[in-house]
Amino acid sequence: MSNNALSNCADCPVHNLGNLKKLGVNMSNFDFAIALAGNPNTGKSTVFNYLTGLKQHTGNWPGKTVTRAEGGFEFNGKRFKLVDLPGTYSLLSTSTDEEIARDFILFGQPDVTVIVVDATRIERNLNLVIQILEITDRAIVCLNLMDEAKRNGIQIDDRILSKELGIPVIPTAARQGEGMTELTKMIFDVASGNFICKPHRIKSSSKELNAAIDVLIKEISAEFPNLPNTRWVALRLLEGDQSIIDAIRSGELGNIKGINTIEQSQLVIS
Repeated sequence: MSNNALSNCADCPVHNLGNLKKLGVNMSNFDFAIALAGNPNTGKSTVFNYLTGLKQHTGNWPGKTVTRAEGGFEFNGKRFKLVDLPGTYSLLSTSTDEEIARDFILFGQPDVTVIVVDATRIERNLNLVIQILEITDRAIVCLNLMDEAKRNGIQIDDRILSKELGIPVIPTAARQGEGMTELTKMIFDVASGNFICKPHRIKSSSKELNAAIDVLIKEISAEFPNLPNTRWVALRLLEGDQSIIDAIRSGELGNIKGINTIEQSQLVIS
């Protein structure tokens, strides 16, 4: 392992144990927390079942009637807790499923978020990918159903897609187990800091919107130094996301690892 990798590993894992506990996830006997996200009908459950095998169980999210599946697997001597998030098309918190998925990625800070994408409907699926990359730097696209894509004559250059997104893209056909070894290895590499993701984020062409975002970013950064996703928080504030407004007012954003704790935010929300 290189010196750079070792220095990166000094900060691993990145997950927030306190918030994961609040979210009902027990990390005892596990080294890394992995979130599994994706649109409905992308083969996410197949990916989950392949990775976890019989080491899984189901329950409900705390205070919700939404079912949650979680399981575990081992690789290279490390133990991974895999949490299957509700299938969603976005993270805009317009439904309970979206709120659960968004809060887990934002506050639980999983060491890796694996985004399962349907290779036959890639454009529609990329909306969720882009939203997740606004929240976390540690993500992998599992480009699933490649077998169906090939049958439909769809060709995808996963290397170019990876370059454009700034994160790993692993082609898979989970039902046949194709690409799953490569996916498991990449989960390990991102979680352990051997691979550093550098996601590309889309900037609006609106000068007015960008100016408003910049103003909010400065205020948010002043209250929550080192917050890695200030731009996403600013966008949610502009859209009137009440849960983010409440998290700022209560100082809950200060509970995210790597942020200087602020007992009470003074950022004024009108």
